[in-house]
Amino acid sequence: MYQLYCRIYQNIFKLVSYFLPFRKPNLIEGQGSLSRLPDVVSSNGIHNVIIVTDRVIVSLGLIDRLLEGFRNKDIKYVVYDATVPNPTIDNIEEAVVLYKKHYCKGIIAFGGGSPIDCAKGLAARLARPNKTIPQLKGLFKVIKAIPPLYAIPTTSGTGSEATIAAVITNSKTHEKYAINDTALIPHYAVLDPKLTLALPQHITSTTGMDALTHAVEAYIGRSNTTETKRMSKTAVKLIMDNIYEAYKNGTNIVARENMQKASYYGGIAFTRAYVGNVHAIAHTLGGFYGTPHGLANAVILPYVLKSYGSSVYEKLSELEDLITVPSQQENSETKANRFIDRIIELNKKMNIPDKISGIKEEDISIMVERAFQEANPLYPVPKIFTRDDFKAIYYEIKE
Repeated sequence: MYQLYCRIYQNIFKLVSYFLPFRKPNLIEGQGSLSRLPDVVSSNGIHNVIIVTDRVIVSLGLIDRLLEGFRNKDIKYVVYDATVPNPTIDNIEEAVVLYKKHYCKGIIAFGGGSPIDCAKGLAARLARPNKTIPQLKGLFKVIKAIPPLYAIPTTSGTGSEATIAAVITNSKTHEKYAINDTALIPHYAVLDPKLTLALPQHITSTTGMDALTHAVEAYIGRSNTTETKRMSKTAVKLIMDNIYEAYKNGTNIVARENMQKASYYGGIAFTRAYVGNVHAIAHTLGGFYGTPHGLANAVILPYVLKSYGSSVYEKLSELEDLITVPSQQENSETKANRFIDRIIELNKKMNIPDKISGIKEEDISIMVERAFQEANPLYPVPKIFTRDDFKAIYYEIKE
């Protein structure tokens, strides 16, 4: 009976989504495209911005060219660089104070998923100044227009530059949740592959597997559109063709550019088709232990796909057909399992573990409940997990 309720909810939501104001960011893309952003910001009539980033980005000097461009255009800026992995409510509130103190009129999100999510959280608070972040949790609590938001991803994984979601951590309750609203889709996205050349191997691998998780979960879900299917398949093909090369040879600008495009396409796909149980579990690990999101997704993905069983054979076999010449002699189960084995082998080749260390026995029941509540009834997964299904996955991934 509960599963029927979930499916009815998901079908209604899918119908409603056709009337929601989804938009795509204006793209500024290609090698060196970051240098074009100051002109765009200036032409938008914005002359005072906050740059939300983190200390690693600043220490690597990745924002230096942008700052010089802003100075040349007489655009004032203030830098908030205290964003932590799995950004917190405190990060957002500190950025709000800085934004108001310096009379900013636009937001530059510069970095991986954490700075972009933090910037989106800031945008949500500015649009809804009388609401706290916990009050904005869930679906469509923002609605009002946000300040101009420019997203500059430096990793190829989260797709946050294209999505409606901002994932925030409550450091007091260890809860990690999403604020989902079409208002939070960035107005501009800068895809400059040069910004990803300095990525360490372990970041390249885990963020790339994050992008793969987005594309796969969107494709196997039950709320696809013609566009999300196309975007998902394009992303999967690009990732399978380029992720290991980007990992092994980080200076290969073509592989880097293709991974950046794949991340963006995956973001477009899942912001409309949604993610699934992999993410529900990964969010709890990030909330409780600070497990990097891409790492969590990479480890969890094959376990969940196996648990789905026959409900994903056809869809996964279609993804496998993108990678190898389709064979009429093989059934969908064989091809689906080979696709899952590819993910396991890819993780192994890139030194991604097959277990998550540090999971505490006493936390599992709470994490099970939070994952169950996040996933149901919203996520249009191929198989609706019970609490026991979630519990089984936690014990499978537990080191």
